[in-house]
Amino acid sequence: MGYMSLDPEIAARLKRNPDGLVAAIAQQYDTGEVLMLAWMNDEALHRTLTTGRATYWSRSRQELWVKGDTSGHVQHVKSVALDCDGDTLLIRVDQVGAACHTGERTCFDADVLA
Repeated sequence: MGYMSLDPEIAARLKRNPDGLVAAIAQQYDTGEVLMLAWMNDEALHRTLTTGRATYWSRSRQELWVKGDTSGHVQHVKSVALDCDGDTLLIRVDQVGAACHTGERTCFDADVLA
């Protein structure tokens, strides 16, 4: 699949890090449970907005990945919001199965600090 471009009005509002990425928080849409944090570039955000499947940028593999394509743990996108600073996205999803690569429902259950 070739590069798809993000709506220029949305792209202009994003404040990307030096690698061209924006943090994306995935949240279960009906319970408010915070599932995971991942990163998006413009193409990942475009695909997320147009396909209804959460798509992220893998910093370790340097490639796009659609959540659930290999694990079956799909994120069906319900809404996408940009924070007031333009540097973080909130992706409200219907999570199927585990969100964390460890097999846990959320990435934030295992190591509670306080």
